[in-house]
Amino acid sequence: MIAGFTALCVAELVAAAVRPEAGPVTAVGGAVIDRTPPAVKDFAVRNFGTDDKLVLQLGILVLLAVFAMAVGVLALRYRWTGAAAVLVFGVVGAVSAAGRPEGRPTDALPSAVGALVAAGVLYLLAGRLTPVTGPSPAAGETGDGVPADGESADAEQGAFDRRGFVIAATAAAAASAGAGLLGRRLQASQLAGVSASRGDITLPAPASPAPGIPGGADLGIRGLSSFTTPNKDFYRVDTALVVPRVDADRWRLRIHGKGVARPVTLSFQDLLGRELVERDITLTCVSNQVGGPYVGTARWIGVRLATLLAEAGVRPPSKGGPADQIVARSVDGMTIGTPVEEVMDGRDALLAVGMNGEPLPFDHGFPVRMVVPGLYGYVSACKWIQDIELTTFDAYDAYWVKRDWSREAPIKTQSRIDTPRPFAAPKAGTVPVAGVAWAQHRGIARVEVRVDGGKWHTARLAAEAGRDTWRQWVWEWPATTGHHTLEVRATDRTGATQTDERVGTVPDGATGWHSVVVDVT
Repeated sequence: MIAGFTALCVAELVAAAVRPEAGPVTAVGGAVIDRTPPAVKDFAVRNFGTDDKLVLQLGILVLLAVFAMAVGVLALRYRWTGAAAVLVFGVVGAVSAAGRPEGRPTDALPSAVGALVAAGVLYLLAGRLTPVTGPSPAAGETGDGVPADGESADAEQGAFDRRGFVIAATAAAAASAGAGLLGRRLQASQLAGVSASRGDITLPAPASPAPGIPGGADLGIRGLSSFTTPNKDFYRVDTALVVPRVDADRWRLRIHGKGVARPVTLSFQDLLGRELVERDITLTCVSNQVGGPYVGTARWIGVRLATLLAEAGVRPPSKGGPADQIVARSVDGMTIGTPVEEVMDGRDALLAVGMNGEPLPFDHGFPVRMVVPGLYGYVSACKWIQDIELTTFDAYDAYWVKRDWSREAPIKTQSRIDTPRPFAAPKAGTVPVAGVAWAQHRGIARVEVRVDGGKWHTARLAAEAGRDTWRQWVWEWPATTGHHTLEVRATDRTGATQTDERVGTVPDGATGWHSVVVDVT
């Protein structure tokens, strides 16, 4: 366990000199995420929510602890074999780090150095636990080899060097803890500089500001999600165990590929100097179960992606363009495939630099991310973006498509009951049943509620802020005492009503009616 602790702490220190993403726990965790089947990933998001990454990291640490104990038992009998087994840890971490999509050869160093030092520590400590096999008279012994009164029985033949082991183990643990703390300090110092650079950014006023939110867009009902989701409450679903901290001054975006007549490289200041557009847009994650929390609305500010593509000479397929897919690449190696046609069909597809009046938070893609209304995030919302390649769906499968998710994924019409909550116990009488509905880029035309499988009742809709945002609704329920089931369904502006067929999130989003059970008293 001490040797394993040493490996992690030394690796943490070396990672400070390389980059935080190269740490062994982060690297192995990333490799695990890359190889996780969609059903398992969906289970993790459904049951652990945004804590799924913490659960994964804790699981890795538990497995490392078990591995360390097993190697420790081995090392008591076979010191060299035990030390060599520790190097297996280093190989796994090094290969995982360097083999990631965004991996670099130097990413192997933290795991490799940590394992080498840990192997030496294990060999040293195991030697201290090796029993003495022959007579070894020491000071304090009587002439016939019997320990004098008051002397430790550890000096007897066959006993191990208890005092030496305690001293060596304590020294190793203390030195390792110091290395780990120093590594954390160095990483924190580096991140503080990047955070300060974000704090120095002042977003220009948009040339095309967002229309004012209608007064009736937020019904102000207790328990109902607010129309605009605060940044701190906005959902986050991605594969990054360590949130990338990108220096905006060093950030660059490259646009290239099939059908790009004039390749482009842009800096952050280049984007800020262009015409900025501000819009209220609702985003939804494909991992959102029926009635789930992974949906939210923010006021985004950024540059129209279609304008940048047109300047580079890109044409959509409907106008003869050879590329039908945009592959956006993140600094953490994520690839997101987005249909060119949808990005260039006139919707407010943005390279966003701001969220709810401030520069993007690091968790949500600082310095720049993609926002495309009407498409699930896994095919549109690339965070920490640094590269845009024009290609075709036949030529390239992005990250999630390789894992059995659909290539194209328009958001499905959905609705959710926010209040009353499941298993609530409201008083008999008039009870407001309220929630939100969304059908981005189509808009919501009607929401209906029914009780215990009875007839549908039309809910009152809040004022519409735009077809790219969700819409609040409320129905005043004349509740009677007893056990009741409430259900909701929505109809979008194309006339399509959401289906009652219950389907899971894989491969292109969940369907079904959301329901809650309450006991009216």
